[in-house]
Amino acid sequence: MSKDKKVAFYTLGCKLNFSETSTIARSFKDEGFQKVDFSEKADIYVINTCSVTENADKRFKSIVKQAQKVNEDAFVIAVGCYAQLKPEELADVDGVDMVLGATEKFKITDYINDLTKHEFAEIHSCEIQDADFYVGAYSFGDRTRAFLKVQDGCDYKCTYCTIPLARGISRSDKLENVLKNAAEISAKGIKEIVLTGVNIGDYGKGEFGNKKHEHTFLDLVRALDEVDGIERLRISSIEPNLLKNETIDFVSQSKTFVPHFHIPLQSGSNDILKLMRRRYQRELYVDRVTQIKEVMPNACIGVDVIVGFPGETEEQFLETYRFLSDLDISYLHVFAYSERDNTLAAEMQGEVALKVRKKRSKMLRGLSAKKRRAFYESQINTSHTVLFESENKEGFIHGFTENYVKVKTHWNPDLVNTLHQIELKKIDEDGLVRFEYVDSSVLA
Repeated sequence: MSKDKKVAFYTLGCKLNFSETSTIARSFKDEGFQKVDFSEKADIYVINTCSVTENADKRFKSIVKQAQKVNEDAFVIAVGCYAQLKPEELADVDGVDMVLGATEKFKITDYINDLTKHEFAEIHSCEIQDADFYVGAYSFGDRTRAFLKVQDGCDYKCTYCTIPLARGISRSDKLENVLKNAAEISAKGIKEIVLTGVNIGDYGKGEFGNKKHEHTFLDLVRALDEVDGIERLRISSIEPNLLKNETIDFVSQSKTFVPHFHIPLQSGSNDILKLMRRRYQRELYVDRVTQIKEVMPNACIGVDVIVGFPGETEEQFLETYRFLSDLDISYLHVFAYSERDNTLAAEMQGEVALKVRKKRSKMLRGLSAKKRRAFYESQINTSHTVLFESENKEGFIHGFTENYVKVKTHWNPDLVNTLHQIELKKIDEDGLVRFEYVDSSVLA
């Protein structure tokens, strides 16, 4: 059946989803399918869903319509977090033919016996307790960097979050398998690897609910630093209570790990952090930021923050605003709280009006722009290494320095996926940074 059949993919959500989509795509290729762009005519469209925000839920329907416009007879499959949490809801969307849950998505080609569209969509979804085994994944081919999955699931019980319901218990890849995947990625000529997972600082827990840590996150970081051929390693989002000083110190001396951290805060109010059931208070967060800046003054630090959590007063929001304003961070990812089914927060008193959530989001996004600008300005006339991306955007090529400053120069295809030593010179009108080459030769 796969002979001459085409398949296309669309990914919503996080870096972890991108790594898993890429792995699922390789399973189709192994079965003889040809992968095409989502905008092209395909026989099968696979949509990897997210359910972190209400907006991701809504976008799913528009993406299905997008696929149907290209080929109304195509077979549409939904996988991912939303597919695990609300399979019936997705199955009811006009045009959807199959919905696969948390464990079934990795065996997707086993479920495709024929591509005949039926009146009702098929659902294959496990109980989330059955998602107790680990499936490795990594992305490549679509970007100049690869997302390498090292961990899945979460044992935390944050009151606003559905991820444990969508992905199951915390479990990790074996260290030797992570190293093997990293070596494979490096062999393909990819210059940067981003470590990803649901709660990567919890790395080390085995399959089947085994809570014993065979290796720690620090063990993982140290081992990856020794893999030949990797130019850059970047740590994605990591909980502040799991980012230990030993890891920060190691990164500061590392050959390949870059000075860039993304650390979820969620609120600058200790009272709200308690309601969220976060495992730290703001004082610990200050300690982590202080430690990073002490050993890596030019480090970039990104922060996740949620506004409008149930019970958040104006004073508690301003407490968060002032806390972030005073903190030596580089940018914010701001989320307006959205109610999620089967979470404790959805049942809490003190609902914050939507217009207030939007106003608070706007204020913090404005603060983020100021923080990013100040960070970029602090880097002017300093030397860095840039890795150029693959897109031609209106005649310009973009790249990121090791400490996540976004730079631009006139499009030159020879620069794609190459590293260069540069000196940052000025911030352009669009907020990106212009530079001069310190050495015009390619570093890698």
